[in-house]
Amino acid sequence: MSDLHVSEWKRYGHDRVYVGLPDGATVAWLDRKSGIVTVLQPEHEAATQQKLASYLPAAEKPAPSPMAAADDLALNPPGEALRQKLREVSPSRFAWIVARLLRRKTEADSWRKGLEGERLIGRELARLARAGWQVLHSIPLPREVDIDHLLIGPGGVFCINTKHHRDASIWVGDDVVKVNHGQARPYVRKARHEALRAGRAISRRCGFAVEVQPALVFVGAKQVDVVPTLQDVRVIRGREVAALGPLRGALKPEEVELIYTAARDRRTWVGA
Repeated sequence: MSDLHVSEWKRYGHDRVYVGLPDGATVAWLDRKSGIVTVLQPEHEAATQQKLASYLPAAEKPAPSPMAAADDLALNPPGEALRQKLREVSPSRFAWIVARLLRRKTEADSWRKGLEGERLIGRELARLARAGWQVLHSIPLPREVDIDHLLIGPGGVFCINTKHHRDASIWVGDDVVKVNHGQARPYVRKARHEALRAGRAISRRCGFAVEVQPALVFVGAKQVDVVPTLQDVRVIRGREVAALGPLRGALKPEEVELIYTAARDRRTWVGA
């Protein structure tokens, strides 16, 4: 318990008390207006109650209420939405063998390729934790849409859409993308739209405006060319996501935790 420290925070109309570890990680926080305690690390629950006891009115000392596991999107591994889709569309063993003999691709092949890409980027994003970043994966939105990755940290909030095109030449325009000089795909427009939906949902939950920046990450491409006029959507080659780590100046640690806590709750995204 002696390792935990307490700090008060007032901003955007909120009045909160945070309990943290020496490395800066948040253990729990108390909303002084409602008296509700949110515990992010249940193993420290007992110590948290003692640390916050003096901040609660004598007549009401509510027990910490950890987020229900069913609503905690932090438990989603990278590509969780695609994993579920694969279970729905994967062919039978016989159909799979026939498709391979005839050298035909199945619907599952496309989803499996996407899953591999999201797993790769998930591993790269996990490396940013040491620089103060938090990441969520497979955030479900209404109308059977999901956000591949949401990155939250000192440099801001990024809505990341992952595209896996191994050994392909990618051209990124102001609104569309072409793979190997093929048909235009609306990747850029969709990235903008998902970021806009994410920003609205998180802002509504937090009670203050949260800007979410769209990003397209291409996995396995041999060449990525971006038109110089594209300014509002970040375009990143797979392993270059590490370049986001050093970004600073957009959010303070307590703001990162506040936004992360809101974003990891499935109920935040209902109606997004």
